Amino acid sequence: YEDALNMADIFYKGLQGHEKQAAFAGSYTEYLKNKEEGKVSCFLTVEEGGILENKIERLDTLHKKGIRMITLTWNYENCLGYPGCIPEARDKGLKPFGFEALERMEELGIIADVSHLSDGGFEDIYRHCKRPFIASHSDARAVCAHNRNLTDDMLKKLADKGGVTGLNFCGDFLSPDGKCTIDAMLRHIRHMINVGGREVVAIGTDFDGVEGELEIAGCQYMDKLPEAMEKAGFTIGEIEDVCFRNAEKFMERYWG
Repeated sequence: YEDALNMADIFYKGLQGHEKQAAFAGSYTEYLKNKEEGKVSCFLTVEEGGILENKIERLDTLHKKGIRMITLTWNYENCLGYPGCIPEARDKGLKPFGFEALERMEELGIIADVSHLSDGGFEDIYRHCKRPFIASHSDARAVCAHNRNLTDDMLKKLADKGGVTGLNFCGDFLSPDGKCTIDAMLRHIRHMINVGGREVVAIGTDFDGVEGELEIAGCQYMDKLPEAMEKAGFTIGEIEDVCFRNAEKFMERYWG
């Protein structure tokens, strides 16, 4: 928890001297303002809700620090719930503190991120959330049967709540052979659009968490994806939706 607060301070210090290029955004309104001024918007998120350690007041402190999204679990059980990577815990839902935290997060305007969360936890978020939620870096389980991916039912429920899932570039999540290829990305995008609609897919990458060879190895190569989508027959509207518009629409639905 203290590390998270310190990292936020480092982030704000890092922005100093670059005010013309980038700025913090803690709302849809601030995002639009930055966009109009030609600035990159920087959002602060936490991956691992376990840093709350059953202390609900920490959410208020994190919000004041600028945190606007929390991935409820990572790969371990914590005070909020269970990860999907533990087979025996996959059907377990949120813990009592998890429900309490979800309610307070929605009051504050902190997005609930269900990537890494157990299937049971996803169902609890779907049933109890009052605002849209997100899977920041998850693919389609029907295309690649990995527990970190979303089932078709999850994709439909995510879309029903106005949420999005960010395409993950990890080879293990994209393809049974563990290879990260653009062709595999296109299969997931097409499937997710067919199942959840064209507004459910965004870009997650997971660049900071993926190991191994990637066909798109960094944001400087991101133009390869829309080029491949166009060659594969996706419409310009679909390409723009996936690459940026769906994320914008999600922010508008959540904070607008």
